[in-house]
Amino acid sequence: MNSYTHTLTNEQTTKFRALLDELGFQFSPKQYTIFFAQKNKLSVAVYEKGPKVLVQGKGVEEFVQFELEPKILGEAKLGYEEVHSPKMFEPHFGVDESGKGDFFGPLVIAGVYVDRGIARKLLDAGVQDSKRIGSDARIRVLGQTIRKTAGSLIETVLIGPEKYNELYEKFGNLNSLLGWGHARVIENLLAKKPDCPRALSDQFADARVIEQSLLRHGRKIHIEQRTKAESDIAVAAASILAREAFISWLERHGKTLGLRLQRGASASVKETAEKLVKMNGPQILREVAKVHFRTAHEIAPDDYAAPPPRKDWRK
Repeated sequence: MNSYTHTLTNEQTTKFRALLDELGFQFSPKQYTIFFAQKNKLSVAVYEKGPKVLVQGKGVEEFVQFELEPKILGEAKLGYEEVHSPKMFEPHFGVDESGKGDFFGPLVIAGVYVDRGIARKLLDAGVQDSKRIGSDARIRVLGQTIRKTAGSLIETVLIGPEKYNELYEKFGNLNSLLGWGHARVIENLLAKKPDCPRALSDQFADARVIEQSLLRHGRKIHIEQRTKAESDIAVAAASILAREAFISWLERHGKTLGLRLQRGASASVKETAEKLVKMNGPQILREVAKVHFRTAHEIAPDDYAAPPPRKDWRK
């Protein structure tokens, strides 16, 4: 294990700095951190966003187990994953997606098969939910690790903007489209591992769409959905593969267009989209963006309809 991350409270952050000082760590300034410290070949950074601690280098596991967990976090999880989360080590597929909240780029759904051996190797390599990883370079390194560890038992379905817009118009909502994409990934994984008993994903996709689609193709598997499924190592690995494919698409197409395609749906994303439309006409958005987003209507109201108003949700 060469890295470890965990969120901290403000109180834990203060207590942790005092512990590092007591242990003889040397502090030095580092951008975006509350503090950064090193001792021998071990580094500890506590980032402002979170706050979140990142431990890297030699002796990570020992430091977490004997210093960070008992003295700061007040828990013993590292090395006890099979006790706390036994289902995570049973054979199953993990499925996750990237790009659904981003105006530019594709929707990517990825899946990874794990059993006890694969799960342990991925945990030891530092695989975790992609949302907890701020570096694209780190995403790519972990992506390589996942491919090497799981071998052919991975699957990625990339739905480019043109196909995405076509499918969205057909399905009429994102939930059904997500269900369709999840079903494709699970179906392809079942072709490689037909005896896998279970597939796990976050509670976003429509489970009925997945099950009905699989049954039409003669496939049967237990579909499990739950909130915070990314805490499962297979789902976390899938989230990394999906994000890796998503950022690679943005980079490739941004270079072709001569503009940086940003993530999300911010004001700067809208500015870039306006430049693209000015240079290439409104049709370009169907090729690089999800045109059911309000952003498309705001930029080219004659070409893209406004999304319907959100209905008030009542319990």
